[in-house]
Amino acid sequence: MAYHGSSPSPHTTSIRGDPISTETRINDRIRVPEVRLVGPNGEQVGIVRIEDALRLAQEAELDLVEVAAQARPPVCKLMDYGKFKYESAQKARESRRNQQLTTIKEQKLRPKIDTHDYETKKRNVVRFLEGGNKVKVTIMFRGREQSRPELGFRLLQRLAEDVAELGTVEAAPKQDGRNMTMVIAPNKKPAPRPRVTASAGEPADAPQG
Repeated sequence: MAYHGSSPSPHTTSIRGDPISTETRINDRIRVPEVRLVGPNGEQVGIVRIEDALRLAQEAELDLVEVAAQARPPVCKLMDYGKFKYESAQKARESRRNQQLTTIKEQKLRPKIDTHDYETKKRNVVRFLEGGNKVKVTIMFRGREQSRPELGFRLLQRLAEDVAELGTVEAAPKQDGRNMTMVIAPNKKPAPRPRVTASAGEPADAPQG
């Protein structure tokens, strides 16, 4: 039975026995004379007395959950709150997992890098972007090089242009002490184009007249 009565503690308990924060009021914690009730499938029941709403929740073995406390009267929905919280937590974990798939790789360069080394570093950046990773490019200045930040800026611009087909500058070049950094994010892959097929009775590759 999903319905839960009032509790003297600052938390009430879900169907799974987990504590539920009082941020969301459910069942007997909803202390208003009447509510606008929404059924378990989203159907509008209308404005009913809180006693009737709680009775309907008990009869359906569901919880009465306040979903819009600021409304007048507050909007409440019949649902299995424990199941709702569990599914919400699952979705949040899945979302975090998807975000973690994009990691940030770092590639370091010197402002006076030679052509061979530059090509090697560029290939690394290309590989990272193709793998779906963001790339933090760091220009390391030493000694008197710190007085020539434009060298690093031009190098970062050149690199951004060279990999423009694969990535876009997400964080513009920024001086950070002895270093200058820039972040390139991989471009979103375009949706696959639909395959054009020939109409019935028409050859796919009709000879050109």
